[in-house]
Amino acid sequence: MTDLALLHESFRRNGRVNEFLLAALTDTDFNLSDGQGGWTVEKHLRHMAGFRVGWLWNLSRAHAEPLLDLTQKDEDGDPIWRWHNSPPGELTAAFTAGDEAALNAVQAALDENRTFEDPWKEGAYASNPAHFLQHTIVHDSHHRGQIMALLRAGGHTAVEMDALDNHWAIWRE
Repeated sequence: MTDLALLHESFRRNGRVNEFLLAALTDTDFNLSDGQGGWTVEKHLRHMAGFRVGWLWNLSRAHAEPLLDLTQKDEDGDPIWRWHNSPPGELTAAFTAGDEAALNAVQAALDENRTFEDPWKEGAYASNPAHFLQHTIVHDSHHRGQIMALLRAGGHTAVEMDALDNHWAIWRE
């Protein structure tokens, strides 16, 4: 596959769905959980946004670096994600920066006719670097479903949930 226009459009629409969801959340929503030790809405969102930098650190460190605070290190000695302790309202910027870095990393690999590095020996998108974009869309969708369930269980009304379902209009354009 050489024409990635449709995949890029899908990836950007996925980003718009994430923006739509983030804009709809209240401060109270970020703290919702299942009450049984599961992740909060905020934890799901941080994981989703951090997924990009985590994989990019493995696949293309040059594209991960703008997403990192190179002055701080984790327990393994790796730089820490810039939005590690940011307020939840700043996660939109994390998603935007992560999406652009992912698109740029994939395009660079394709332009150079190479696969991604694979220091973790996971078979990271060996057939085509663009599979990283597909993986991100699927991963985000999985967690958005969990977030929607938490919002519903957290007391959002049917009308409020219907309003959140308006994100499907983005996919129908």
